Amino acid sequence: MLPDLLLPMRSPAKGIRAILALALLILSAAPAMAQVNWRMTTEYPENNISGIGLTTFADRVAARTNGFVSVTNAFDNQLKISSGEMPRAALDGRIAGGDAFAGALSGLDPVLGLSTLPFLVQSVEIAHAANARARPLYEKALAARGLKLLYLTIWPATGLWSDRALAGADDLPKLNLRAYDANSSEVMKAAGANAQFLPMDKALASLKEHQLNAFLTSGDGGAGRKLWDFLPYFTAINYAMPISIAFVRTEAFAALPEPMQREVLAAAAETEQSQLALLAHRTTENYARMRENGVKIAEPAPPSLVTALRTAATATISAWEAQADADAAAIVEWAKQQ
Repeated sequence: MLPDLLLPMRSPAKGIRAILALALLILSAAPAMAQVNWRMTTEYPENNISGIGLTTFADRVAARTNGFVSVTNAFDNQLKISSGEMPRAALDGRIAGGDAFAGALSGLDPVLGLSTLPFLVQSVEIAHAANARARPLYEKALAARGLKLLYLTIWPATGLWSDRALAGADDLPKLNLRAYDANSSEVMKAAGANAQFLPMDKALASLKEHQLNAFLTSGDGGAGRKLWDFLPYFTAINYAMPISIAFVRTEAFAALPEPMQREVLAAAAETEQSQLALLAHRTTENYARMRENGVKIAEPAPPSLVTALRTAATATISAWEAQADADAAAIVEWAKQQ
């Protein structure tokens, strides 16, 4: 044994090279053994603003963590998990997280419905400022349910897609309308429409079966789904600028080494900024695409239609403020004054 042990001493260069080769082999194998993959989902198409966000996040995370953390995305509700079902699916381990339309999460905590309140914000700047103020409340609401907020996406302004031109408030009772959360359903009912809150996949099925003749969603939401095949009219009522929220299971995030946690959060912050930059021209791009596909856009909307919706919205906002906590109510009051 002794001659073998002394061999490296007799050939120091060879010994050092062997040790370095072994160290490199160990180090190169370590990331592969420790690699983490998160499965995330959205119920919207890959070319929708929500889908673009998940794609951007996956790219930034992979780059920042050198592949230690990777994200596998599912788009267009491939996993049959709607926005409202994503928190439970994440906690059950079916997914690590996803990008969920915030209005569908308001059942978890009323504050998550803040961005869908009608006529509260009328510009990208105010939407950005309001959500920046509300972000700690969103984080708290998700954290209480075992979820970690990653980034927010502000959507282009919501309008009405319909199978007919809307000349005024008298046309509202003619609409069998898909609303995107409980608040918007109540507002549309109060304004005279036959409205119901439906996840996107169920709403599309009802549309194809001619049970619906109108959708409340943005140009972005409609263009991604080619709603013009059934609803060739869009009325720009500027109802709201809602958000979707990307999150991951807190347990999955906490399992990462601290340096990787920092990189993931940095990737999320970069994604949020990228999404905000995208929003600046998104409405113009959507309208151009819609017109190319034969959509007739009413902009501005008929005054009597907007008046009817605003009147119906007042009661909804008052009811929401009554059940929201003081901080959330203060954000609403601030937004009203802008």
